[in-house]
Amino acid sequence: MDEDREGRRGFTVKDRRRFSESGDDREGATAQPSEPATAPPPSEARPEPAPDRPAASIPSEASEPVTFSTFVLGLSTQALLHLGEIPNPVSHAVETDLDAARQVIDILGMLAQKTRNNLEPGEQSLLESALYDLRMRYVELRRAGAKEKR
Repeated sequence: MDEDREGRRGFTVKDRRRFSESGDDREGATAQPSEPATAPPPSEARPEPAPDRPAASIPSEASEPVTFSTFVLGLSTQALLHLGEIPNPVSHAVETDLDAARQVIDILGMLAQKTRNNLEPGEQSLLESALYDLRMRYVELRRAGAKEKR
């Protein structure tokens, strides 16, 4: 029975690692070719963009480190997008997705709860005001949608 089961297996496992568990070279293992001695230093090894297509346009602000305030502003902008307050940057159309907006607002609410008493006064004020504004806009849209359904 065991021999019949082994005969049906369609693959075999071969250990191709160069070193054994003890760290010694394995017999029959082929050595990986090492890097050439003339490899450029890492700072010079950056590939340049292909000439036939433009480099991705990344705003200069992207090189700045992300702060708590920019993170909150990014999430609130995303919520405004889903609320239909600003146009989609890709399609340039104003789209409303209240479920997605609610999810982003809930994320900001969770962030407010988890960071309570750990923020600077300016950060706390920004988060609270953004959350209040987004919640009010969300409620207005929900109410308007409920009135339309009547």
